[in-house]
Amino acid sequence: MPHAKLPRKSTNIDMTAMCDVAFLLLTFFMLATKFKPDEPVVVKTPSSISEIPIPDTDIMLITVDEKGRVFFSIDNKLKRKELIDNIDEYKNLGLTEGEKTSFAIGSSIGVPFNQLKSYLAADPEQQKEYTKAASGVPTDTSVDSENNELAAWIRSARNTNPRLRICIKADGDASYPAVKKVIKTLEGWKIFKFNLITGLKAVPVGSAAWEMSQKGESK
Repeated sequence: MPHAKLPRKSTNIDMTAMCDVAFLLLTFFMLATKFKPDEPVVVKTPSSISEIPIPDTDIMLITVDEKGRVFFSIDNKLKRKELIDNIDEYKNLGLTEGEKTSFAIGSSIGVPFNQLKSYLAADPEQQKEYTKAASGVPTDTSVDSENNELAAWIRSARNTNPRLRICIKADGDASYPAVKKVIKTLEGWKIFKFNLITGLKAVPVGSAAWEMSQKGESK
């Protein structure tokens, strides 16, 4: 019995609608996305052979520039708003909602509490100029010292987000006493585990680390 032949149909698919949707989504994300603001200082970190990556989220970043100035930041914008609310109440700073919003969408802070209100009230360009002359967040070796404002930032940040992982990003030319004050402050809050951010360099040939890596490759 003969079989009936079905007529062949075109397999072409009209992608015009799909392209329109893709470009609409692309345009939406370009217009709606808020990029992370630039850090107020550029730090040249020392190099090391460690390849351990830092966490992607819930980061407390403590930066020490070449002059020994300390800057403080956390990455989560929602938690930044809670943090500045906590600091405002703790230190009775009298910040406005606009100044708190400026903190929430900004980058690292490197000014004392007595200058924080005027810093947050300034526009971004003025804040950049303010940072150039700023002295950094005051630090000390004791968390009980009134001069150790970094201790207050760390206290409030951890109260706001207990999951924070702490990273220290110090310039290779920063003085040891400046970095030591940061570490002593962490120790004062019983924090003994943190990350040191460094640049990556090749493992020196012939070193113990090189021999270990070679053994690892041969297994």
